[in-house]
Amino acid sequence: MSDITFSEVSKSGLWTNNPALVQLLGLCPLLAVTGTVVNALGLGLATMMVLVGSNIMVSLIRRHASDAIRLPVFVIIIATFVTCAELLMKAFTYELYQILGIFIPLIVTNCAILGRAEAFASKNNVGMAALDGSMMGLGFLLVLLALGSIRELLGQGTLLVDMHLLFGSIASDWAVRPFGDNYSFLVIILPPGAFLVMGFLIAMKNIIDESLKQRADAQKSAPVKGAKRIRTTGHIS
Repeated sequence: MSDITFSEVSKSGLWTNNPALVQLLGLCPLLAVTGTVVNALGLGLATMMVLVGSNIMVSLIRRHASDAIRLPVFVIIIATFVTCAELLMKAFTYELYQILGIFIPLIVTNCAILGRAEAFASKNNVGMAALDGSMMGLGFLLVLLALGSIRELLGQGTLLVDMHLLFGSIASDWAVRPFGDNYSFLVIILPPGAFLVMGFLIAMKNIIDESLKQRADAQKSAPVKGAKRIRTTGHIS
């Protein structure tokens, strides 16, 4: 896989092979904690950190781990970085860590992380493995943010509430309430709302992909404009 390019890896992680919208991996924490933007951002950053770190380590040891022990080694590496992320959140964002609860340790079981370690990092150099982890993590983070923003806005009528849990006192006045103080739409806040919004995002991606495919097919089949040159052979009297 040494001939893969920067743009291909980036496009794969962000769009064509997005872990949440295409692979549909890691949906349990993705749907459970995306009630607000700050929760989504906290989980997304932690997942992205684990993805990048584990991809780099797996790439470094890829020639030294035999097939018999490869998967257990990958799990240990992922668990190590999850523990690091958990300790960092306890030290700097303890209140947010308490809100996210069990879903931070559960990053260990996220199939997207183990899948990238096995499918990509174990077959490519450190640079490409780090890029793949960054793009896959960023793609996952963007879906989390989209879910969190839509659910917070439509469910509670707010946006960017409690951002001080992640960014400190500087973010204490970032909250926006476009629908007033008494707005509430309970369905979107509850788990069924997460499934509804997630289905909407997947449908939107499929519509965009189909539109792009039809446009590309139309361009391929369109006749070439302009005069055509015709070559005449033989003797003309």
